[in-house]
Amino acid sequence: MELKRLFTPISIRDMELKNRVVMPALHHLYTPEGYATERFNRYYWRRAEGGAALIYVGGCRFDDYGGAPSMMSLQTDEFIPGYKKFTDGMHARGAKVGVQLYHAGAYAHRIAIPDGKLALAPSAVFSRFTKEMPKEMTLDEIQEVIANWAAGALRAKQAGFDTVEIIASAGYLITQFLSPVKNLRTDEYGGSWENRSRFACEVVAAVRKAVGADYPITMRVAGNDFVKDSNNNEQAVEFCKMMEAAGVDLFNVTGGWHESVVPQITGDLPRGGFAYLAEAIHKAVQVPVIVSNRINDPVLAEKLLALDVADLVGVGRPQIADPDWVKKGQEDRLGEIRRCVACNQGCLARTFFMKPIECLVNGEAGREYLLADSASATKQQNILVVGAGPAGCEFALQAAQRGHKVTIWEKEDRIGGQLHMVSVPPGKGEFATLVRYFETMLKKQGVALLLNKEAAAQEIVAAGFDTVVVATGIIPSQIPLPGKGGIPSYSAYELLQGQAIAGKDVVIIGGGSVGCETAQFLAHDAGATPEQIYFLMEHQAESVEKITSLLNSTRRKISLVDMAKIGAGFDPGTGWPVMKDLRRLGVQQYPFTTVVDTDENAVTIRIGDKEGKESSELTIPCDTLVISVGAKSNQTLLKELEALGVKAHGLGDTRAVGKVIDAIRQATELAQSI
Repeated sequence: MELKRLFTPISIRDMELKNRVVMPALHHLYTPEGYATERFNRYYWRRAEGGAALIYVGGCRFDDYGGAPSMMSLQTDEFIPGYKKFTDGMHARGAKVGVQLYHAGAYAHRIAIPDGKLALAPSAVFSRFTKEMPKEMTLDEIQEVIANWAAGALRAKQAGFDTVEIIASAGYLITQFLSPVKNLRTDEYGGSWENRSRFACEVVAAVRKAVGADYPITMRVAGNDFVKDSNNNEQAVEFCKMMEAAGVDLFNVTGGWHESVVPQITGDLPRGGFAYLAEAIHKAVQVPVIVSNRINDPVLAEKLLALDVADLVGVGRPQIADPDWVKKGQEDRLGEIRRCVACNQGCLARTFFMKPIECLVNGEAGREYLLADSASATKQQNILVVGAGPAGCEFALQAAQRGHKVTIWEKEDRIGGQLHMVSVPPGKGEFATLVRYFETMLKKQGVALLLNKEAAAQEIVAAGFDTVVVATGIIPSQIPLPGKGGIPSYSAYELLQGQAIAGKDVVIIGGGSVGCETAQFLAHDAGATPEQIYFLMEHQAESVEKITSLLNSTRRKISLVDMAKIGAGFDPGTGWPVMKDLRRLGVQQYPFTTVVDTDENAVTIRIGDKEGKESSELTIPCDTLVISVGAKSNQTLLKELEALGVKAHGLGDTRAVGKVIDAIRQATELAQSI
């Protein structure tokens, strides 16, 4: 398919872009103490080689208050030489590069601010994001921040950046000034819309004065705060019109704030789900607009441009997942794109611990500086991989790309392993794209794939492979239950893979991430479908109240039981949409609870408190019992091979039960070592 609009040039003031793909700024934490590093350089240079027209880096702090020390910095001139080397490398690889000048305001954590000072904010309003109270800025501090912002912009220009981006999104400082929820001032920076916009206008004016008339100034804006009583899309449109008049040359439109209860970047948000926010701004301003959030498909990107939703497309995490996203789209190799699955486990979740980001589907992301010289193997080997789950497929693909002869034996009639189960719960459908990617790429790389092939240790020995990799996955754990039983019982894996249908009264034992997602799946499975809701709304067949009631209900009564906290197995920032959904659909949660009896139609539980001091018993009607208490590694074949003297590599869950991100990373490391 020809994507002619996506690959049409465009100008931003005097900056010529070769296509319409922009990589927005993302926190990567590859810059200890703010300096450019080889890791930072190689990561972004690799994305520049992939074909994006404009790549933003950042956030980049410019004072002591705006962000963490591990973020980029242009606070002083000493940072300029390192970033000049970086921008030279970006330009040599054909990309324009911008830097996002970042100030978190009340979203800055006190621990990251020198001398234990408080975060700066328009007003002393408790931050729901940091769980800390910021300091109300004085007029002098406001002017100091504005001056530092302008100084950072000038240093960016001197460091070779083609543009600067002022961040006015996500609940950071400028949006705090704009919001009547966060800005309670009574001086010239608070109260009226004009006063609340004053800070942003003065930032833009100061940056323009610093960088000159011809240098592009861009802005990342919240298309809707998605915070109660704060600004919506209508106010965002008015703000952008004001910023255009102030001198902004391009708007990059995203969703809401970090503290909003509307998912922003997880798979719960449909692809391109916030396009309407950018479209409204695009219709109201004369400068170019970028549409962002959950656009991982070049065909969707082309469609958004064809419909005149925006002028450019923001493709962020998809280019972490596949640095050649742009090139593959341009060369009509869409099936070869390793798509972002919107899990947020390697990117967002790691930043909560101030750790450099990784990627669930791309084990090389952030390791480019370590792998630069290991593209080809020194000696070809004949390798057998047992198991075609994510670990086995990733290893086979990378080993084949390095020149090895690779064979996969898979006992099932399809590849993908647990990816088929992982992709079933709501918001997790993108995981299925990883299976399709492996299908395409294993074939392209000439990997010999034998399905319905049960591996036997003696047969492997007789075949004489040089290297054997065992990726046979897991065995779901079982637990004994008290009472006479008799309730039909299934593992979470069986239900998620469609091997059984649950009844109306379901008790799930195990409230980790798998148990919670199974509960979410079962609740949605027994509710109104999106097609039904759309039909009823389209034809106005029912009242809004009735449709809303159908949307927020399920025919199943589902109970989650766990001896510990419910939902404890999620990575930070990834589980709250699931837990919110469970509450919406009335799934009952019983933490710190044990099962004390079962019969053919009920489960009796003892409900405790966190300290175990008080308890009460409850009998729950039950026609389907679901066991979700973890799994153990399937090491049977691995141990048989070891007993026969065969040195085999255990990989993924066969090595130790973990997550897909662990499997992909291990596969990458092992393939690069052989």
